Amino acid sequence: MFIMQFPHEHGMDKVISLLCVFLLSCMSLSAQEKERIDILNADDVYIERNVTTGNDWHRLLGNIAIRHNDMDLFCDSAHYYPEITSVDAYSNIHIQQGDTLHLFGDILNYNGTTYMAELNGGVELINKETHLFTEHAIYDVRNRIAYYYGGGKIVNGDNTLISDIGTYYATQDLFSFKDNVNITTPEYQITSDTLQFNTVTEIATFHGPTDLYGDSLFLHCEQGWYDTKNDISNIWKNALVNNTKQFLKGDSIYYNDATGFGETFGNISIVDTANKMMITGNYAWVLKSPETFMVTDSAMFVQFSGDSIFLHADTLRSITVSDTADYRLLKAYHNCRIFSQNLQSTCDSLSFSFQDSVIRLYYSPVIWSDSNQLTSDSVALFTKNMNPDHLELYGNAFVVNEVDNTRYNQIKGRRLSGYFENNNIYKIYIDGNGETIYYIVDGDQLIGVNISNCSTIDIRLEDGQITEIYQNIPNGNIDPPLFDSNNTLSGFQWLDEKRPKKVEDIFKR
Repeated sequence: MFIMQFPHEHGMDKVISLLCVFLLSCMSLSAQEKERIDILNADDVYIERNVTTGNDWHRLLGNIAIRHNDMDLFCDSAHYYPEITSVDAYSNIHIQQGDTLHLFGDILNYNGTTYMAELNGGVELINKETHLFTEHAIYDVRNRIAYYYGGGKIVNGDNTLISDIGTYYATQDLFSFKDNVNITTPEYQITSDTLQFNTVTEIATFHGPTDLYGDSLFLHCEQGWYDTKNDISNIWKNALVNNTKQFLKGDSIYYNDATGFGETFGNISIVDTANKMMITGNYAWVLKSPETFMVTDSAMFVQFSGDSIFLHADTLRSITVSDTADYRLLKAYHNCRIFSQNLQSTCDSLSFSFQDSVIRLYYSPVIWSDSNQLTSDSVALFTKNMNPDHLELYGNAFVVNEVDNTRYNQIKGRRLSGYFENNNIYKIYIDGNGETIYYIVDGDQLIGVNISNCSTIDIRLEDGQITEIYQNIPNGNIDPPLFDSNNTLSGFQWLDEKRPKKVEDIFKR
């Protein structure tokens, strides 16, 4: 029979005390084992004592190999301080961690408690395809993060990156750069204030004012990213792209330089300095070649000239037409409105050919010039040097000029030609089925009304007012005005409420 005897109470206290001491000793040994630095090799080892602290330290010479957890350190000579788990290493320093990460330098201080290594002189970090060069670096061994503060250069494939301050996250293959950041690729030069670069995806992410320069591309933003491998960017905050064919601005821009396709969202503008034009809106897509773009959502076209032209429509689209010579054709769809100081217009849709500088208006077009309103089935407005030269009205041409609140001069015919001088209509010619109602005024006195019809009508205007009318064999008469009469020709309409009287009116429905 086995009988266990327990010690008396005082003896039990002693056992418990001894057990606590043993457990604390084990914990201390475990901690020391965890922080221990192993000396794997040294040609010569000298143990010396610090007379101040009384602690021993090791002077190691020749073919040094040291290990701390998963890090191996090689150098020509080193000082090892066991009591503080620290190593100072000198000459031909090589740190290896894992299969791919290597770190080189001339002088090293390594703290085994904090896992921080500080290297000086000809520092180079290699991790797979990435090479970092700097004169001073701090390396966090536990988290595999390298820092530099006095300028550094990174080479990754064909890409070279330079900055004043940098951080490399080896486990994420990610660099974070700050101050005077510069990236050089075979196609581009990127400068930035703050930037991140992933060495695997080769995507640069911008967190400050950034410019990208290429042979046929300039890009600016304060936030965004650029895929250097696939030439794709997505940028925002003061974003703009200039691809030599178009100058794009917007709240955000997506652009694929390989295909020449881009999209921009919010407060967009497309500027063509060669043709002195600008398109604005809230959404657009563009294609570099053949040069094409479409703009919607508050879309507006501006042609800069002596009398700038402003056009609004639901959708604006520009295409490149290939003929004997390539030329641009601008198309506007639905609810078109045009404003300039001397000419205004509305219609459902229109086109503007940059080949012959002709604006063609379709579906219920109306043109106002001074006090004259012109309508027809369709209109062609011919321009020279971005100013109106003459216009043609096809089918049911009608000219109306207000005399007073109840009377209107009216001219009607099959086809109308109008001619401009100093941006104002000075001559109108009606060809076919001409009809007129024309009020004769002497000073401020209304003295008669001419109602007639003929095959052709030739009209002269001054300051927007009719001064002369020439009719070919007219059939009609001159009557005294009847103040209670309302003489109108068939198809008459007065549309002054639809007339854009200032730029903002082109957006009114």
